[in-house]
Amino acid sequence: MDKFFKSIVDEDKCAVVICDTKHQIIYMNPAAQENYKKYGGKDLVGKSIMDCHNEKSCEMIKKVVNWFAVDTEHGRVHTFYNEKQKKDVYMVPLRDDSGLLIGYYEKHEYREPDETSLYDLY
Repeated sequence: MDKFFKSIVDEDKCAVVICDTKHQIIYMNPAAQENYKKYGGKDLVGKSIMDCHNEKSCEMIKKVVNWFAVDTEHGRVHTFYNEKQKKDVYMVPLRDDSGLLIGYYEKHEYREPDETSLYDLY
């Protein structure tokens, strides 16, 4: 099953950065590697996401992760809107089968309408 989940994340055109509960970046999909290329791209894997944010953002990340850990009902949190890129950024908890928080990911969602033709296969 893992190869299917990895494929879903890798095919996403939006950046996905996955971290463990100690804030270590454990995975970046190709879109994230490209999006953060000027900061090191795929070389950021294994580093702390805290090194990529200012002090205020680090405080908020810790606050959200602590909130995720308190209750399995605590889910996705909207953390940022970028007007220029017309995108929202979310933090989403990752849990094991028992509901224990094992990490989180940062998900970007663009709000520009997709102009491609429906079911355009060629």
